Amino acid sequence: MARGWESKSVEAQIESAAGKQKETPKPELTPDQIHRLREKESLELSRTRVQRELAASTNPRYQVILRKALADLEAKLAHLESAKKAAAVAAR
Repeated sequence: MARGWESKSVEAQIESAAGKQKETPKPELTPDQIHRLREKESLELSRTRVQRELAASTNPRYQVILRKALADLEAKLAHLESAKKAAAVAAR
């Protein structure tokens, strides 16, 4: 009985590996693209944290600070997106 389970596990691993090979390869990113991607992810994580803190905060003064921080993060994200679009247009 143990052999049956073991062979099923091996079969599942083989199918999983075959499925991964069929996926389309991701294009290589330039160092600048990697930097922008990491910066965007960092800003999005910070925005999520600030939103959670704002939802949990009961101090009005702290809420004002958090709203300003949130607005700043969203402005940075918007600037990053516009720079990304401009770079894509320039590359064409």
